[in-house]
Amino acid sequence: MDNTRSSWWSSHRPSSRRMIQLYAALLFNAHLKGFIKGDIYTGKTKYACVPGLNCYSCPGAVGACPLGALQNALASSGHRAGFYMLGIIMLYGVILGRTICGWLCPMGFVQELLHKIPTFKIRKNAVTRTLSWLKYVILAVFVIAIPLWYELKHDLPMPGFCKYICPAGTAEGAVGLLSNPANEGKFSLLGILFTNKFTIMIVIGLACVFCYRSFCRFVCPLGAIFGLFNRFNLIGVKVDADRCNHCGACVRSCGMDVRRVGDHECIGCGKCMDVCHQKAITIRAGSVILKAPEGGLPGDAPDAQQRRTGRGRILRGVALAVLCCALLWFNFLDPSVRKQAGAADATSANAVSYQEKDSPPGSAETGGTTASEDLTEEISETTSETVAEAAAPDQPVGHEVGMQLEDFTIECFDGSKFHLQDCLGKVTIINLWATYCTPCVQELEHFNELYKAHEDDIAMLAVHSSLVTDDPAAYAEGKGWEMPLAVDTPDDLIWKIVGGSTTIPQTIVLDRNGVVTYNETRSITPEMLQELYKKAGAQP
Repeated sequence: MDNTRSSWWSSHRPSSRRMIQLYAALLFNAHLKGFIKGDIYTGKTKYACVPGLNCYSCPGAVGACPLGALQNALASSGHRAGFYMLGIIMLYGVILGRTICGWLCPMGFVQELLHKIPTFKIRKNAVTRTLSWLKYVILAVFVIAIPLWYELKHDLPMPGFCKYICPAGTAEGAVGLLSNPANEGKFSLLGILFTNKFTIMIVIGLACVFCYRSFCRFVCPLGAIFGLFNRFNLIGVKVDADRCNHCGACVRSCGMDVRRVGDHECIGCGKCMDVCHQKAITIRAGSVILKAPEGGLPGDAPDAQQRRTGRGRILRGVALAVLCCALLWFNFLDPSVRKQAGAADATSANAVSYQEKDSPPGSAETGGTTASEDLTEEISETTSETVAEAAAPDQPVGHEVGMQLEDFTIECFDGSKFHLQDCLGKVTIINLWATYCTPCVQELEHFNELYKAHEDDIAMLAVHSSLVTDDPAAYAEGKGWEMPLAVDTPDDLIWKIVGGSTTIPQTIVLDRNGVVTYNETRSITPEMLQELYKKAGAQP
């Protein structure tokens, strides 16, 4: 029996590459609390990019996606040069190239698991080799051209690939958030954009079942970028020309559309080492051999394999310690996590004194954009109902409809102070936005027009997220917006007071007594905004 178990484990135990893929997926998504609470991590590491394709909006993500960050940099090219982002991607490329795809990318890991489902498989052929060039077209159009066009022509952020295609954004961001009961109210705001992306995700997922790494081979622009560095990457699969007899076994056994080991389609997985009878293939970091063929290399020193095994054990120990520290930090010790937990407790305490009702629905992030862009429904009926629910005097303090919004003071871009208590007697409109949010930037034009038309009767404030990738003050000045604007405090004071989340845009409307008459996360049309203003102004 013991021999049977040992034999089964020997044939089924995960390879070192599989364990590293699993490790990378867990490390990149170490904020496990996000899956429990249904929100995303907003700490300082979100400014840094992980090497693989891992959506910023995933509840567990502790870093940014390099592809999304690149599109954001291109979309901001009219305001600042994206040298920092380009430098990070080039650094990853020079060090690892597409070895990232084979060892560190969570999407690659998922694709390989899907391909293990027992079905007939499509082998690589002339058609798949031709389709492998499609990802370069997608890179040129959706990652480069669309963000640049919208920035230079319309001065709007538009991450084309994230918005229209990215299955990682749909699976990790939208589905990851919507699968949590805390976000069930957001289903009502999903529109055609989410439907299209969900369909694309399903199609790509099914394709991966029948065709090895379909997304990686035919669609992924990040793989296209990293493939450009394969010729001179530091860490990757290397062929010893003196041992190679050019039999072609390595290329024939590869699931990718390679023409030779190490070309732009090679993901550095190292499977070719197992079929090379000459033992000419290794994975190296410069001159250091990281992984050798089973049984070692011809001419190895007697203790060479033992030394490689020793180095491997040390690296595994260090990696395990790093993972344990990351899980501890991102779930318990990080100040941003503790502040978020404290804000949630405070909100719950305020809500106890108020008659419970459903929370305002929000919009689900779908890989760098929000599903609220697709909403076209009229708001007049909803507004009438929520305004009618506004309570009489002595309302509890909170951000729900019918509550008195907590007082606050914040400094605006022009140096003035916005004090909420001073706004009593006027209709107050607060908008949460960010320069990297396309619907936010589009709708702020409507807010600014309404403010100019009714400046004596409206107190308006647009609050930028504390997560700043551009200079919001310079951005707003370039747009010519006259309404008061500010950046939220480092501890997200305004976000907490109004019940803000990681999904934007969000609009909060107060009547002349400072009572909340509307608080929802969705895009606002000019007609909707006018209706909200009229209804709030009509309250006694």
